[in-house]
Order: sequence, then structure tokens, then C-alpha cells
Amino acid sequence: MSTTDTSGRTAVAEGDGPAGTAGGRRGLLHGLPWLVWHRHRTLLRTALLVTVVGAAAFVYQRIGVQDFLHTHGTSPGLDGRLVTAFQSHYGSVFNGDLDFMQSLPVVVGVFLGAPLIAGEQEHGTVTLVTTQSVSRGRWIAATLGLPLALAVLCTTLLSALFTWLWTPAHGLIATGDWLAGGPFDSTGPVPVAMTLFLTACGIALGMLIKRVVPAMAATAVLAVVGSVLWAEQIRPRLGTLRSVSYPYDSDDGPRLPFDAVRMDDWVSTADGKLYGFGTCVNGGEADACRAKLGIVNRVTQYFDYGQLAGMQWRGAALLLALTAVVLAFVVWRAQRRPL
Repeated sequence: MSTTDTSGRTAVAEGDGPAGTAGGRRGLLHGLPWLVWHRHRTLLRTALLVTVVGAAAFVYQRIGVQDFLHTHGTSPGLDGRLVTAFQSHYGSVFNGDLDFMQSLPVVVGVFLGAPLIAGEQEHGTVTLVTTQSVSRGRWIAATLGLPLALAVLCTTLLSALFTWLWTPAHGLIATGDWLAGGPFDSTGPVPVAMTLFLTACGIALGMLIKRVVPAMAATAVLAVVGSVLWAEQIRPRLGTLRSVSYPYDSDDGPRLPFDAVRMDDWVSTADGKLYGFGTCVNGGEADACRAKLGIVNRVTQYFDYGQLAGMQWRGAALLLALTAVVLAFVVWRAQRRPL
């Protein structure tokens, strides 16, 4: 099977098809992988270009951030002046970086995952390919393998470089809230796993819907709903909360570690029984109420910065497991059901 361009020449004759070059040598891609690249070359080349530009931007920003930290230090201080100075220099830059890294999985899932099989179904090319000498197994392997490998490569590079950029100055960015402020989903293994998951979901939705635009819309909706569930139900459960107690009538607040993320506040008895923070605070008999329940302490629960990496890997493992399930469904349906 050969692919013909608009001028009537075959891609093989031009040297960029399965045979490789015009001189008869095989190129890096040939056969089905070349066909997949040829079908989606504009989007895949754009992904590579965005990756190169993003990587260069992160490296350039790192130089300036390191100069600032070398001059001013990394400790926020009690007066907050260093945080203010850093935010005035790099606040908007890091906010843009965080937005970019958080939107990356959604963009890949919507624009790469959803059209990957849906486009072939909508235009009928999947029928042409699978009625030739190519088995469905080979076709689905090539169709999924090349785009997913490229997605892993690009997101891994960008995540590694942004983590390299963010880590030295993490205490000065987004007031140090690494859990809810965006860094949790933008550094380490989470962007890679999230990209694979949303891309796999986009592929599955596209296969089921069989139309590109509705599949893209469904993937975007799934990404929004999934982000809410991820932020409210999953992410806070990826680690074990730590606690610090202090006397109920103390004038000093909790002494949390540097870079800790404060999660919840309670009141407690001497033996550690917890009550809601608003227990026995209203009415004229609040003191008697606390005495009756035995409330003597306040308790603050938090995540320490040292827990970040472990929580990220647990979250990434969960996403990768879900990705494997979705891709297994895609492969099963592609081999067992009409496309």
C-alpha cells in the first residue's frame, strides 16, 4: 500500500515513506509507524516544537532564578520581603509556567488522544488499513505506540526541567502551597502520568464516539470532572497527615515545619480525641463545655514538604494503573468489535 500526495507521486518515491529514502535505504520509521507519523505529522511535530521551546524557556529562567537566590537566599523570612521581591521578579513567570504544565495533559488528551482513532473511523481509513495485509493487532500497536511514546518523551523532559527550575525556589512560589497551588500536578512524575491517562481516555472516547469533535468535547469534559475529583478526593489522600498540638489557650499558633501545607484544625482532649475546631466556642458556657468534654489542646494537621515526592509517586502509580486499564479496553475492543 502506498500513500500518494496531491501531485500524484507516491511517498515511497519521495523517500519519506516505508522504504525510507529515494536511494532505497530505510528511514527511522517505516511501515505502520511511518503511516501513523504521516497521518498525524503536523500535530506530532508541533508537540516536538513546543517541547523544545518550553525546555529552552525553563533553562533560561533557571539562570535568572539561580542568580536571584544566590544574591538574596532561599528562606522567605518572617517579614515576607523576600517573597514579595521574588514574586515581583518571577511571580508572573512561574504562574505562566504552572498554567502551561497543568494544561499540557488536557491539551494532549483532547488534541492528540481523542482524534487518534476517531479520525480514522470518521474518514474510513481504518477500514482501508485493516482490510489490507495488516492485522488489527499490528495496526492498534502502531497507532497507540508512537503517539504515546512521543507524549511520554515530551512530558518527561518538560516535567524534569520544570522540577529542576521550581525546586530551589519552591518556598517563594505560590506562598509555598505545593499541594493546592499547582506544583504538585506540574512537577515530578504526575504530569507524565496525567498526560498518559487523559490521552488514553481520549483514545477510548474517540473509539466509542467515532467522531472527532464530539470525542474532543467529551475528553475536555472528562478532564474537568476528573480534575475536581483528583483535587478534592484523591490528592489529599495520597499521604498521611501529620499533627502538631498546642495548648488551647496559647497565644502562639502552631509551629509548623517550613514548607508545610496546612490542611485542617481541630481541638482535642489530653488523650488525643479530636473534636471539630468550632466545638464549645459559642455561648456563655464555652469554658464549662470544654471542661465537660476534656478539651485542652488545639491540633493542626499538615503535610510536610518531605512527603511531596512520595505522594506524587503514589498518585502517578494510580494514574498509570488506570491508564493500563483504559488501554487494555481499547486493544480488546479494537480486536473484538467492528471499528
